[in-house]
Amino acid sequence: MPSPRVLLLAFFLVVSGVPEARAGLFDDDEAREQVQKLSKQLDEWVDTVTKAQIDLISQLQSLREENAKLRGQVELLSFELEAEKKRQQDFYVDLDARLRKFEPQAPDSPDAPAAEGRPAATAEAHDYETALKYFQGGKLKEASRALESFGKRYPNSALLPDARYWLGNAYYSLNNCKKSIETHKQFAARWPQHAKSPDALLSVAACQQEAGDAKNAKATLEALVSQYPSSSAAATAKQRMGQ
Repeated sequence: MPSPRVLLLAFFLVVSGVPEARAGLFDDDEAREQVQKLSKQLDEWVDTVTKAQIDLISQLQSLREENAKLRGQVELLSFELEAEKKRQQDFYVDLDARLRKFEPQAPDSPDAPAAEGRPAATAEAHDYETALKYFQGGKLKEASRALESFGKRYPNSALLPDARYWLGNAYYSLNNCKKSIETHKQFAARWPQHAKSPDALLSVAACQQEAGDAKNAKATLEALVSQYPSSSAAATAKQRMGQ
């Protein structure tokens, strides 16, 4: 059985129009020259095909690596989304408990007077809940205005820390990173023991990263891990830093 190379060479001889009689005479100078020429062309063609195959293999490998990288990013985003959902659920459970403190309580006896200041407390809880409903409903501009107004109307409210945290999130969702960073930084600095302070710093780092400020984003993530090492936000921060 002739080798593939010989078969290819014979094919080139046929299509090139070399007379049969002369192609069979290997001592004929012209035929030998023609064979050498075709052999060189065949070598060049084989080299071209080989290079194309190598390039294709390289491209396929790059695509595999990129696909694996994208899968990893999707898995990370899914993890972060689930973690955020859990934080949201925990927050609303806590919020419900806080709001119940502001609900009017029935007096111990018919003659007992209503607690002083109770109506104001009820209005405060109502305003806060209204602002959060705006946020939940995707009415971010209304939510930011309501939360800003809440802070001015109730500067001593027990709900003020939560209002400032959600205000920072509203600004972030509105792509106003400057105000989001400012609000969340103030929140974390004023209430460092608040359960949402680690998340606030995580949002600050995200805004800084989106703004192209990689240096300060890294510094914020490092501060978050240092101050709140056991928080879920710190775990996310470590992932973002590649630790």
